[in-house]
Parts: sequence; C-alpha cells; structure tokens
Amino acid sequence: MDPEKMLNGLSKEIEAALKEMGKAKGPEERRMHSDIVKNLCESLGVLLSSISDMALLDDDDDPIPF
Repeated sequence: MDPEKMLNGLSKEIEAALKEMGKAKGPEERRMHSDIVKNLCESLGVLLSSISDMALLDDDDDPIPF
C-alpha cells in the first residue's frame, strides 16, 4: 500500500477518534476513545519510523564522494 495513503488514512482516523472522544459522556467512554487514539498514534509513529528507515536505506545506496 502507498505510504502516503496510509499516513492520510491514519491521520483521518485519529481526527475522527478525537472528535468522538470530545463527544463522550462518561469517563469509561472517554477512556475507550483515549485508548483508540493512543493506539492509532503509536501506529502512525511506527509507520513514520519505517518510512524514515526506508529513506535512510535509499540514501545509503548513493556513492559517498570523497
């Protein structure tokens, strides 16, 4: 899957979960949405790290000028 589409999708899901958390009535419901936001943000972090690692690998393929 395209990394840009994954970034956009995760960002939209985080935004939607934050809106739902704002509408939550009780602490249990807020906690549930908080856990969802946390998991989505962690997933976003993993994706960004993977993209960064791939970019570093691509840079390593270039010859180093002396």
